[in-house]
Amino acid sequence: MNTDLPVRLAAFRFLEDKVRLHGEVLPRQLLTDGFTFEQVRVPLMAPQGIFKPAIMDMPLSITTVPPLERKQRPYEDQLGGDGLLYRYRGTDPSHRDNVGLREAMEAQVPLVYFYGVVPSQYLVTWPVYIVGDDPRTLTFTVQVDEPSVLLGGDLALRDVDVRRSYQLRATIQRLHQAEFRQRVIRAYRQACAVCRLRHDELLDAAHILPDGHPLGEPIVPNGLALCKLHHAAFDGNIIGIRPDCIVEVRREILDEIDGPMLQHGLQGAHGQRIVVPERIGLRPRTAFLEERYGLFRQAG
Repeated sequence: MNTDLPVRLAAFRFLEDKVRLHGEVLPRQLLTDGFTFEQVRVPLMAPQGIFKPAIMDMPLSITTVPPLERKQRPYEDQLGGDGLLYRYRGTDPSHRDNVGLREAMEAQVPLVYFYGVVPSQYLVTWPVYIVGDDPRTLTFTVQVDEPSVLLGGDLALRDVDVRRSYQLRATIQRLHQAEFRQRVIRAYRQACAVCRLRHDELLDAAHILPDGHPLGEPIVPNGLALCKLHHAAFDGNIIGIRPDCIVEVRREILDEIDGPMLQHGLQGAHGQRIVVPERIGLRPRTAFLEERYGLFRQAG
């Protein structure tokens, strides 16, 4: 009996459960541990980028490793245009891993794509399909589809190119957001810059200058690790951060009388200095803080 499809679908259900519990960026250990199918352990990834568990006939996943500090990725996969250009394993088109992906392309089986945003943390995307193979450039072309196509129904009958083009744009946006969040929170040592709250689930990467601003790039010097309360207060110009990294709370908020959350959560932050990354190059850029502080002053 061919167990490939049941194992593949079980892997998707496992990932769906984990993403629901932990969010769409998952730790490497969870993915290498995998799940159990009929008393057989099924890892979801391994050190090689193209991975086929022993229980399966064709690859289950492909991985883009996270960048290491001051080092390039060993394989420079590229997202954009018609899809992900995913590099071969090595330079031999007949390597068994490359052959496995070619078989997955011919059979159009759905795969999982793991994108390393920072060391040991991977953004999870499925289903993805191999749709092209170019031995000249040693690359496969990968497209992203809507997970609900695995269930069949009306969506699966709609224009596949339109559907996958939309999913590709959405995936690129998710990758950029996930990379920005993970890099900012790591730079701030997994704690809110204002109150030092350390619960990862309650931390966000806030932009100093927003996405729509000409200088609003998703880079760490344009980011602050903030808990959800202080992120909302910062975005709403209830609190501002001066260029010298001192927190200011809007005057009318300071004059309000309310419960302990207002007193300790917001009013108590007034006049405090935020905690910034140890590395100078990752600290908030003064020019960004100056411009954002000007907006805060206008709002007040």
